[in-house]
Amino acid sequence: MPKGSDTMTEGKVLKWLKNEGEQIASGDALVEIETDKVDMEVESMASGVLRKVLVQAGETVPVGQMLAVIGKAEEDISSLISPNGGAPAAPAEHKEAPAAQAPQPAQAVPAQQPAASAAATGRIFASPLARRIAHEAGLDLATIQGSGPGGRIIRRDVESATATSAPSAVPVPQFAPHGPEFRDEPLSQMRKTIAQRLAQSLGPVPHFYLTIDVDMKKAKELRESANKLNPDLKLTYNDIIVKACAVALTQHPDVNASFTGSAIRYHNRIHLGIAVAIEGGGLITPVVRDCNFKTLQQISAESKDLIARARTRKLKPEEYTGGTFSVSNLGMMGIVEFSAVINPPEGAILAIGSVEEKPVVENGHIVIGHRCRMTLSCDHRVVDGATGAKFLQTLQQILENPLLLAL
Repeated sequence: MPKGSDTMTEGKVLKWLKNEGEQIASGDALVEIETDKVDMEVESMASGVLRKVLVQAGETVPVGQMLAVIGKAEEDISSLISPNGGAPAAPAEHKEAPAAQAPQPAQAVPAQQPAASAAATGRIFASPLARRIAHEAGLDLATIQGSGPGGRIIRRDVESATATSAPSAVPVPQFAPHGPEFRDEPLSQMRKTIAQRLAQSLGPVPHFYLTIDVDMKKAKELRESANKLNPDLKLTYNDIIVKACAVALTQHPDVNASFTGSAIRYHNRIHLGIAVAIEGGGLITPVVRDCNFKTLQQISAESKDLIARARTRKLKPEEYTGGTFSVSNLGMMGIVEFSAVINPPEGAILAIGSVEEKPVVENGHIVIGHRCRMTLSCDHRVVDGATGAKFLQTLQQILENPLLLAL
């Protein structure tokens, strides 16, 4: 079982893509697994025959446990298969091919190379699973842009194309007046991890909360002007707040910190996590890296891409780990104010409410204002009250004078 993320301790086998006795080439899609964050397709790291499947679909096993044995057809694999299904790894003296491991990051390949190779050979580079899904959906692989190594078409590319071409089905609710009174649904790997991490956070981590009321009038004007000049941009309040947080963190590095148990780690780079709800239950936090060096336009485009793939559980491990500070926005759901739970080992998280149109007093007169309540949850072991308050003052100043984002 490969380790798909830093927090992953176990994984669930969803489906075997090859059968016992079937010939396998290195790079073939071998098995689909569910990690604590995403569903991922694991490719074979060796060529040979799939001699024995040790963990069946639906079973959950710890990271590192043997899933299957690949070897030559005539090889004796009896020493590799334990009575309980094959947890031990193969000894060094055996020459059997290793079990499937987590795919390694591919080296960068120029975008032109796959197209040139395909044009020269007439071959479309795609994983076997991608070919099968495309065939079942009636899609032409030649119309799909690959995002795998060297431009190879993989599962998520075909599923994205299928989602784009297929009409949205509207489920019709079925009502049973005398149906079951309840149903028990086993915890997914993601929900297990959320439960564990909440217990690790809200229990051991001493939270305290600071709330400010921000005048978003000028941020609203910035958003509307930017979208009018460039309709394709679709700048959101969240994009502006993320950028403002990054700028504020450069001025208050004590908030861009983590508790390690024996030390406080002050991060020299600003990687902002954006909490995203997963359809069907769950939460994941994709990370915009080096956020302080990116423009609003870059942050907007990158955030939209990460959020879209997060909702379909298609993020790579490096895209949802390593955050140094997080934001959680429920404003689009009409939530005015809330307190978020810190994502360990980060030292703080900002909860963002909706931008409300409400009467406010300006220069002794009642006018219509646009206000947003934001609450900073702080780990008191890392961030003191005054430190968090100064950060929020700077954040408020930036959002109420968004020209500062360009300075």
